[in-house]
Amino acid sequence: MLLQIKRLRPGAALPRTATAGSAGYDLTACTEQPVEIPPGETRSIPTGIAIALPSPEWGAFIFARSGLGVKKGIVPGNCVGVIDSDYRGEILVGLHNHSREPYTVLPGDRIAQMVLLPVGRFDIEEREELDGTARGEGGFGSTSR
Repeated sequence: MLLQIKRLRPGAALPRTATAGSAGYDLTACTEQPVEIPPGETRSIPTGIAIALPSPEWGAFIFARSGLGVKKGIVPGNCVGVIDSDYRGEILVGLHNHSREPYTVLPGDRIAQMVLLPVGRFDIEEREELDGTARGEGGFGSTSR
């Protein structure tokens, strides 16, 4: 399958995987200068690229880079970013700083990972009742012992 990518700015890096088994494509910061993210704040970081997904049955999802999130507390501000198949604008990553120290994003830093996933398309039907299950309406912690 083909993912079309357009560079929108000089210096924009194409997404790439780190290893043959990587699920996510690294996205990099495409900024002219460093961007500081103060503790508890969010900054929108441009990637300098736009994509064209092959069909409405696919979506691109932006996740944290594990090391950046766990070691530095820097994660997407909306937890998981969603790029719809019909969006053609620049991919921006809103990074939030959960740490107690300022964090600086440098031009070219790997800032997030993009995972391409199939998206189910369903017809919606309202019902008076739903079919039953063993769990039923049991919510948070209802399956714990």
